[in-house]
Amino acid sequence: MSQAPLSNATSRGYEHPRNIQFSVFINNRVGQLLELIQIFDNQALTIAAINVIDSADYSVVRMVTSHSDLARSLLERTKHSFSVTEILVVDLGVEAKLTELCAALLSAEINIHFAYPLLVRPAGHAAVALHCDDRILATEVLLRRRFQLLAENDLGENGTPGEDFVG
Repeated sequence: MSQAPLSNATSRGYEHPRNIQFSVFINNRVGQLLELIQIFDNQALTIAAINVIDSADYSVVRMVTSHSDLARSLLERTKHSFSVTEILVVDLGVEAKLTELCAALLSAEINIHFAYPLLVRPAGHAAVALHCDDRILATEVLLRRRFQLLAENDLGENGTPGEDFVG
């Protein structure tokens, strides 16, 4: 009896939720941030998080969206320079547990390189984007400590909105 080939998603097994952060390089001039954000207007995605790192000549805009493939396509089409990084997005639950989150990562000696809050509130809770020195281990530690990790499809129209969901 022959077996049908497995799809890539099935053959790889379970994958933990993950998100793509885009680090977009823009000139440090008035209106550049607006121009960048406008390329996502009227598109089938939500800008879920944004963080701007400013310097004298340029800025780096870190962004997380609800649809990374579309965001990548839009950035390439508009000829923006960018890099991508896999990050974690952690739902902090009903009560903001930022200290518990940091303590959990510290217990495994995982360094947080950067963190910033989300613009959206999936399930009505605060959430934070994290980049750690060991994303896989951080994922395992946080799941063991019962933190909920969110994937990009949780961050936009497909997410489970709470009372004060902003999307």
